[in-house]
Amino acid sequence: MKRILKLLVLVLVLAFLYFGFTTYPKLDLISGFSAKSVASGHFIDNRSKELIEKTDNDIHMIDLAENTIDDTGKFAISTVYGLKERKAIYREGLGATLIDDDYDISKPYLLPKRTKLVNNLPFPYGNKEAKDTTFSNIDYTKLKKAVDGSFDVKGQKNKRTRALIVVYKDKLIAEKYDTGFNKDSKILGWSMTKSITSSAFGVLAKQRKIDIYKPAPIAEWRNDDRKNITVNDLLHMNSGLEWEEDYTKICDATEMLFQAEDMGKVQMDKPAKFKPNTHWYYSSGTTNLLCRILRGQFKTQQEYLDFWYSALIDKIGMNSMIVEQDMSGIFVGSSYAWATARDWSKFGLLYLHKGNWNGEQVLEESWVKYTATPTNTSNGGYGAQFWLNAGGKFPDAPRDMFYCNGYQGQMVAIIPSLDMVIVRMGVNEGDHQFDFNEFLKEIISSVKK
Repeated sequence: MKRILKLLVLVLVLAFLYFGFTTYPKLDLISGFSAKSVASGHFIDNRSKELIEKTDNDIHMIDLAENTIDDTGKFAISTVYGLKERKAIYREGLGATLIDDDYDISKPYLLPKRTKLVNNLPFPYGNKEAKDTTFSNIDYTKLKKAVDGSFDVKGQKNKRTRALIVVYKDKLIAEKYDTGFNKDSKILGWSMTKSITSSAFGVLAKQRKIDIYKPAPIAEWRNDDRKNITVNDLLHMNSGLEWEEDYTKICDATEMLFQAEDMGKVQMDKPAKFKPNTHWYYSSGTTNLLCRILRGQFKTQQEYLDFWYSALIDKIGMNSMIVEQDMSGIFVGSSYAWATARDWSKFGLLYLHKGNWNGEQVLEESWVKYTATPTNTSNGGYGAQFWLNAGGKFPDAPRDMFYCNGYQGQMVAIIPSLDMVIVRMGVNEGDHQFDFNEFLKEIISSVKK
């Protein structure tokens, strides 16, 4: 009996040690992810805690978190086994921000000034419902089958699509939502936000207020190998700066998103690993550094906040969109833009129409071309904060397709050769992988040649 007890004690000790070495260091990230997810989902999109836990946070390890919501104080708190408490606060107009113990929640803050699109035009150039339009070259039976097949039937949980929109020749030809979601639901785009950040630079370039081919305006780089890194290199994610982005473990990206006060500074402080324009690799830190650089283009915080909306987001009627901030007040342009599926499609249409929005040239046509031109060493897979199909990642989709892509299966696909934009929002994790090539193939095949 004593030997059995000793063995049990040994097993418990080993289990505790294993937990200490493998899981405990991750608890801060787990509770941080969960608190931010709960606060954003609840206060931005009015989702219940139960729905968020079952559909947003049902991720391995993240589902260990215990969450509480304070509707009066407008914040969410998460812990794991009662440890590593993290808090995310919500502010109307700014969304949710994950904070640390040193953050002063009483300090004043600025809000972006928004202008709501008001006209009598139908979608996409206004907010009125458009009249049904039938195209003779669209096989609507095949299209409906493709759309319906992208959603789970009752009892299933493998495709996990939340919203799907197909816009053809500026007309909404297909739209469907999962249970609990509708055309007014705001959905996190995750890394699709990177394309919004790129567009902000595109507007500045059109205004002749920035030269992306000049060295990045970062004083800390002037006396070392980083002095030759340009904004163009950063937009193309081939700056050569050291970075690790692996969401299966603690890495630069997870520490940035769930621990850093100033997210852009994390990448800024990294040393040069390669010469610029010689090695492409994905870095959310690079995008947040771009957001930090963008802040430096404006004299005041108010001008910076307003610019994103007045010059781009609200200008094309994406009034549902909220881009969230880090603790330093900089937009988290790598990951944290929320919008309805319809508004995400408007962003795709802006690029489909070469930067023109209902007669106004918001972005120069040359910027759109620049965006969709393959980055050196990306094998045709990446442009300027947009993904490309030039290298044939999706073999059954046109090679001219370029797209915004986000964690867990968010996509805004822009297909110039078909005059089409496709939006798919969902939750893919683990074994639940959505087959995007098959999805695109089926949608595209509904267009008769």
